[in-house]
Formats: sequence, structure tokens, C-alpha cells
Amino acid sequence: MAKSGNQKGKLLYLAEIFHRETDEAHGLTLAELTERLAAYGVQAERKTLYADMEELRRCGLDITSWKEGREYRYRLASREFELPELKLLVDAVESSRFITAKKSERLIEKLGKLTSESHARQLDRHIYMEGTAKPENECIYYSVDEIHNAIQEKRQITFQYYEYTPQKEKILKHNGYRYQFSPYALIWSRDCYYAVGWSEHGKIAQFRVDRMTAVEPLEHTAVQTPDFDPAEYVRKVFGMYPDNLCTVELLCDNEVMRSVIDRFGENVQTETVDEQHFRATVEVAPSPPFFSWVFTFSGKIRIVSPAAVLEEMRDMAAWLK
Repeated sequence: MAKSGNQKGKLLYLAEIFHRETDEAHGLTLAELTERLAAYGVQAERKTLYADMEELRRCGLDITSWKEGREYRYRLASREFELPELKLLVDAVESSRFITAKKSERLIEKLGKLTSESHARQLDRHIYMEGTAKPENECIYYSVDEIHNAIQEKRQITFQYYEYTPQKEKILKHNGYRYQFSPYALIWSRDCYYAVGWSEHGKIAQFRVDRMTAVEPLEHTAVQTPDFDPAEYVRKVFGMYPDNLCTVELLCDNEVMRSVIDRFGENVQTETVDEQHFRATVEVAPSPPFFSWVFTFSGKIRIVSPAAVLEEMRDMAAWLK
């Protein structure tokens, strides 16, 4: 007698049942497995279930059993993602300012399908994000994908860029002008994506990806600058403020050496001044985030030169008063 289509898919249905309803703490008896398969229109017997589970083991499923009372329960004991790993991923999605609330919900729902129903219920966590809000721009995911493709294929892109009026109205900059851009890297900073690359104005520029729209590829080959290093760029440009770079000399207490290395890397140029101090020479963009970083050390890091940068910081300090 020919098997029905459902009967032919028996192993697939059985694997789905193990994925959905079992985990290290929850198992199903042979009778319950038979009942679940019957819901799919599949007939099963105890003897054939043993053979089916052995076949699934040969296919890589970690099916184990334990005795509970007079019966054995069978479960999928391990998966590609463990529950703590999925919780970390869910927390990352929930706390990301880059991902909209709607997309967050869909992504977490998909993550829940990678584990059992019992574990999936534990993924409903709702992380509180201090001082941040979810965006509303759903196009951002497609923009990121388009930019990634352009970087890999060394192609230029074109896009429009928007800003806000004092009335919080979203408008396109320069009457909808389409920028032409050679992207080199995507940088994650201050909970936002930035596309960094060569602009049509002949210099390195950056754009916040969530403010880019209508991103499209161009056939033109990207303009290349062989000396561009994304990691070095991030170290120099504080808070993604694209000010002009300059060499700044800092006088630092010895105790802040770790913070200077954390910010500028182990190759930062330093020299001993006396028993309590060292001098650091760094190339940075003298922007408000840089000055704020210096302020946080309460005098343990001081700007020595150039005079123009020191004066700019003094002006900022006076303004804060």
C-alpha cells in the first residue's frame, strides 16, 4: 500500500515536534509523540518511532531520554543556539535604537522559533533603554544592506538625506538633492550607523544611515583612498563629529594611562614628563565630544597645545558655566 504524502514527511514532522515542544527540561512520551504525529495525519507505532528517532540522531539531532515514573520521555537536548545566547540576542534587538519597534517584534518572534515554545516564552523581556527612543524609519535595513553590497563590490551609491525643521517636520536636504558617495565602511557609534567614505566634494565624509533614504547603487567604481583605516578613523573622530583633524598635546596624570590607551590605542605616542605625569600626542577632531571626554577626568587630562584648541575648550567651559 502506497504511503500518503503525510506519511512520507513523517521524519520532518517528528523533527518539528521535537524542536517546538521539547528542550532539556521538557520531553514527550511515545504516546504523546504518536498523538502529535496523528494531528499531522501520520500514523506511528512504538517500534517505528524508535527507528525514526535513531534516524534523526544520525541526521544530527541530539535526541535523548530520561525515565519519569514508569515511562520514558524524549527530548531535543541541545540546539544551535542555547537559551542564554538567544536572550542576549533578544536584549540586543530590544535595546537597539537602530531597530524600529515593529521590526524588533518581528525579529524576536523569529528568534523564538529557534527554540522550544517553553523557552520562547522566556524571551519576552522588554529592556528599558535610558535616554533613547526607537526609530520609525523601516527603510534603514534595506539601506544598510545596499551600503554593505556597495562596500563589498567597491561601487558608488546615490541617496537623499533628510533633516528636521524647528517644527519637527522631516524634510529632504537641498530640495531632495541626490548625493553621490563612495562608501568605505559602516561604523556603529552612539547607537547609530554611520556610512563613511569619499564624498563628491573630494574628501572623507560621513552620513547617518537612519537619515539616508532612497539609497541606490551606481555602476561607477568607488573612489579609493588606500590609507583609509576605519578603526583609526573612529579613534580620531570623537562622537562621529566630522571636524578637521589636528595634532593635540595632552598632559596627563599617570593614573589615566589606561583611559588614554582605551581611547587612542596602544600605539598612541606618549613620553614621561615627571614622576606623576606623561605627555600624549594625539590626532583628533577638536569637537564638543572630545572636550567632554577631557572634562570627565576633572583636570587629570589637560590640553597643552595647540593654543587654538585650548582656547576653544575654555570657551566651551565658560559657556557651560
